Amino acid sequence: MLAIAFPTVDPVAIEIGPLAIRWYALAYLAGFILGWRYCLRLAGADAAPPTRRDVDDFLTWAVIGVILGGRLGYVLFYNLPYYAENPLQALAIWRGGMSFHGGLLGVVAAIALFARIRSIPVLALGDVIAAAAPIGLFFGRIANFVNAELYGRATDVPWGVVFPNGGPEPRHPSQLYEAFLEGLVLFAVLWFLARRPEIRARHGLLAGVFFAGYGTARIVVEFFREPDAQLGFLLGGHATMGQLLSLPMVLLGLALIAWARRHPRAPA
Repeated sequence: MLAIAFPTVDPVAIEIGPLAIRWYALAYLAGFILGWRYCLRLAGADAAPPTRRDVDDFLTWAVIGVILGGRLGYVLFYNLPYYAENPLQALAIWRGGMSFHGGLLGVVAAIALFARIRSIPVLALGDVIAAAAPIGLFFGRIANFVNAELYGRATDVPWGVVFPNGGPEPRHPSQLYEAFLEGLVLFAVLWFLARRPEIRARHGLLAGVFFAGYGTARIVVEFFREPDAQLGFLLGGHATMGQLLSLPMVLLGLALIAWARRHPRAPA
């Protein structure tokens, strides 16, 4: 059986004395910085809000939303029994355990609150952030691969990878599938749409495409990804937690797209 040996990559990118900077942290940093720069570009394309200053000020809110929401989502969705018995471990973010869906909810809450304070259309701000979100997703999935975590199911495809903690059998490099679909492909689609003024004028359309696109990509890749060990398959062995959490995203995305097509400009 053909297989690709997992490349030897030290998860610690830079180590200075007791300070160790991991690739995972650099992935988050790259996602935030490049996403912020792209949001500034989008905000400068129109005279309508959000402005570039709004984007600058929202960056801190986005970071807090991603980290707090991502950690809380993992605790609630993926390992609640363990953290109910060990509540202090919920604070140990450096040991891993972040949920995209939780981070998404955190950012959505931050967008809603920030837009309310600044009196700007919440969907307009949401569109700008959604268009840049695949950048962070791409780097995050690459970091998952470097960490040899969230790998796929056993396979006999020629590009199967033998992961250090995945047993002797080759597995789908599902992290790379996700980096391609959720990162590169989804970003390309949103980039193409965001270039068109008539699309940007329909507040909620870009956010809807992001929700529907991410949800669909995640549901598909979950068929190749190994379920979380503590959860396994749900609904009688027919679904994973990732699929169950992504289905509402698809439905919400389609609803936003339909709404935006009927409303060329959302009220402030």
